[in-house]
Amino acid sequence: MTPPTKPLFSATNLTVSVPGRTLVRELDFELEAGEIIAILGQNGAGKSLTLHTLGGLREADAGRIQLEGKPIGAFSRKAVAQRLALLPQNSEDIFPATVFDTVLIGRHPHIEALRWESTQDRRFAEDCLQKMDLAELADREIATLSGGERRRLAIAQTLAQDPKIFLLDEPTNHLDPQHQLDVLELFVERARRGAGIIACLHDVNLAARFADRCLLLYGDGRWHLGKSRDVLSEERLSELYQVKMEAIDWRGITLFIAAGGSASECRSSMYALESAQASL
Repeated sequence: MTPPTKPLFSATNLTVSVPGRTLVRELDFELEAGEIIAILGQNGAGKSLTLHTLGGLREADAGRIQLEGKPIGAFSRKAVAQRLALLPQNSEDIFPATVFDTVLIGRHPHIEALRWESTQDRRFAEDCLQKMDLAELADREIATLSGGERRRLAIAQTLAQDPKIFLLDEPTNHLDPQHQLDVLELFVERARRGAGIIACLHDVNLAARFADRCLLLYGDGRWHLGKSRDVLSEERLSELYQVKMEAIDWRGITLFIAAGGSASECRSSMYALESAQASL
């Protein structure tokens, strides 16, 4: 009999707090290879702090995090970086650099100390730029990039790290609809190849389309995790975002729109409908 495989990543009784407030209380989940989990919630609900805690950037108030069945603290930071990559919500450019040099930084966890990047590392970085539609900008200074180009560069750098686990904080920030879809399709492909992905998202419709499961964070310690088709409902999303959310059928696809007022007001708002359609 084949023994059960260990999950790529897991959290048990994980509690995340800020002074005077518990954001997430006793979170339990396992991330399997090939799976995408979307984290949804209002601003300030603890999405980024939870992601940073999972990535080991801050201490949890309670609970434990395991990587490949072992406590994450049992790994060196380099070993963690070889297995897990964290894409922050914003990127800070402290020193001037080219687009290519910036994406090449993602290869450093795989390079021995005092060694230069190999030809293979450079080709890997070039491939990541190609995937992010940035190959023609390889020699550009990062200071000259637009917000969307800089975001795609940060994603390319994360891809260059080539981990098994991706923790993505708002990966579609600053991206136009086409690049939003391209980026999420790319991570779907990574999941098909055995990666596990956890992504904080603001767009419910993107979560519904691309995530296998959704983790709802209410900001007061409560959380709810389940399959996307079960978790994403008018009732739950209205409670989550503290605004009336309405489900609308569009060409056989369920879209969620922040109605704000009555259902009739929502249906009359072409802007809201077009915004939801643009994310699909």
